[in-house]
Amino acid sequence: MPEVVGIRFKRASKVYSFDPAGNDLDVGDMVVVETSRGQALGKVIARARNVPEDELVTPLRPVLRPATEEDYDRASENEERALKAREVCEQKVAEHGLEMQVVDAEYAFDGNQLVFYFTADGRVDFRELVRDLAATFHTRIELRQIGVRDEAKMIGGIGPCGRICCCASFLSEFSPISIRMAKRQNLSLNPAKISGLCGRLMCCLQFEDCTYKKMQSDVYKPGTRVMTEDGSGKVVRTSALEGKVQVRMDDDEMITYDADDVERPRNQ
Repeated sequence: MPEVVGIRFKRASKVYSFDPAGNDLDVGDMVVVETSRGQALGKVIARARNVPEDELVTPLRPVLRPATEEDYDRASENEERALKAREVCEQKVAEHGLEMQVVDAEYAFDGNQLVFYFTADGRVDFRELVRDLAATFHTRIELRQIGVRDEAKMIGGIGPCGRICCCASFLSEFSPISIRMAKRQNLSLNPAKISGLCGRLMCCLQFEDCTYKKMQSDVYKPGTRVMTEDGSGKVVRTSALEGKVQVRMDDDEMITYDADDVERPRNQ
């Protein structure tokens, strides 16, 4: 089985497999690797291990070398150049009157490509902008439109919980989030309380969703007619974590019971 090492290029980004090519690497080491877009500086996230060939995405590209001081200097220089390039791009966008927001700029490690990330409400014809930028920077230009969740991941920030946003700290991929998850957890459906900095439903809604699904399979859903020791009524609220159900009795009295203490009428 081929030997691979896991490498990440950005904070909280996807981990890619590379051939260690005989290099003795440890987690946290910075390395220069060969990618489909040229050389890149990455960080070792997973030690070398053997994996079946059918689990690999071919071709498996090699680690060229552990990063040197020159590599660090080049990466730092690229970051400084990218900051200035972003400012220039923002000016060019304004000059061309385009409805787009420049989020970030990134130079390829070898400096042969400059990528600008932007958000926009719809499609943008930026062909003239690309020509203008290419004439200004004298390198290959690429503009990539990203979504608001990707924007939040790049920029980062503090969530309502007081911690760094999950997307910017450890989530390598986005998962679908639905309002049903918030309902299942009996959360307020106020958009301001269940939305993240990106304006979309918070990623953390999915973390405990499977647990709530399992727990709620053992209790009654709201609207279910049940029998209790005090008579019959209708379930209006459930608490999966506590194993409780709140029942509106036929005389409109509200009583909370353990889920095990209520049952469906026999005719249901």
